[in-house]
Amino acid sequence: MKTTISRRTFLKRSVAAGGAVMAGSMLSAGAFVSGKSPKEQSGNTADGMLHGVCDIHLHCAPDSKVRITDELSFVRDARRTGYRAVMFKSNDFSCHDRAYLIRQAVPDFEVFGSMCMNRVHGGRVNPFAAEKAVNTTGGLCRCIWMPTQDAVYQNLSCCGKKEGIPVLDDSGRVLPEVVRVMEICAEAGIIFATGHSSPEECITLARKAREVGVGKFVVTHANSGIWTMTHEQIKRCIDLGAWIEYSYLTNLWGPGTGLPDFIRLSDEAFAAFARINPERSFITTDLGQAGMPHPIEGMRRCIEALLRNGLAQEDVDLLVRRNPSELVGLAEP
Repeated sequence: MKTTISRRTFLKRSVAAGGAVMAGSMLSAGAFVSGKSPKEQSGNTADGMLHGVCDIHLHCAPDSKVRITDELSFVRDARRTGYRAVMFKSNDFSCHDRAYLIRQAVPDFEVFGSMCMNRVHGGRVNPFAAEKAVNTTGGLCRCIWMPTQDAVYQNLSCCGKKEGIPVLDDSGRVLPEVVRVMEICAEAGIIFATGHSSPEECITLARKAREVGVGKFVVTHANSGIWTMTHEQIKRCIDLGAWIEYSYLTNLWGPGTGLPDFIRLSDEAFAAFARINPERSFITTDLGQAGMPHPIEGMRRCIEALLRNGLAQEDVDLLVRRNPSELVGLAEP
C-alpha cells in the first residue's frame, strides 16, 4: 500500500482535504450529508452500539481546513449518542485549551485535546511548546504528536523533497529535542505519538521511548496510506512497549468521497490489523474532513465491520472503549 505520488497529485489531495469540497457534495452511499450531525440525520439519541466509545483522533473546527462540524457541536452529539470521551487533533493548532472551555459548556462529558509539532510551533520539534501544553489550565493536553503535515517522511514520499521537521538526525539517531518531548510526556503521563513518521522511524522512536520510560508511546494510524506497517513491524513496536492506533478513515476514503485520491482498505484487511494484538491496540476514526461521513457514523460502521469480520465483542470493547480510555487517563469503567 506504500506509494510515491507526484507533487501535482499531492497538491490536489491537499486541496480536496482542505476545503475545495463544496458543502453540498454528495458522499458515498449511506454516508451522512457533510456538516449534519447524526441527531439531525436520524433523530436518534442514545445508541447501544456506541455506548462507552472513546475516539481519540478527531478533526473538528475551528481549524485551518474545512471541517464538517465544530468541537462543541461534536461533543454534544457524542454525549447524546452515549460516547464516554473524545480527544481532538489539529495539525496546526493546539486543542487542549479549547477542551477546557468546552467542559464548561458540557461539564458531564470527558473531552481532551492534543498538540502536533508542525511548523506553527517552529522549524524543529519544540519542547518549550510541549511544556506549556502540559501545564495549561485543566491538564487536558493528553497527547503530543510528532510532525504530521510537516514531517520529513511525508514530504519525501509525496513531493520527493527532503524538507520539513525531522525526528531523527542523518545518522538515524533520535534528535535531542524529540527525546526531551518524550521525557515531558513520560513525566506528565500522557501520550507521545509518532505522527506522520515512517514505519522505520516509528520503530526507532519506539526503541528510544522504552529507554526514556514513556508509558504511553503510540504508533499513529499504522494501517494508513504511506504509513502502513507490516504485521511484523507492528509486532516489533508492540514488543518495544508501543500502543498501535488503527484509523477507520482508510475504509471510507477513495473515489466519490472528499478524499478521492486515496486507496480504500477493505474491512477484511482492517479486521486483520485489529486482530494482531487487541490488548495493545486501539481504533480511532480520524474523521471530520469535508465530504466524509460524520465521525459518529464512521465509528458505527467500524464496529459493525469488526463484528461482521469475526472479532469478539470483548476485543472490540478493548479497541474502541477500554484502551483509548486508558491512554487519555480515564479509569476503567
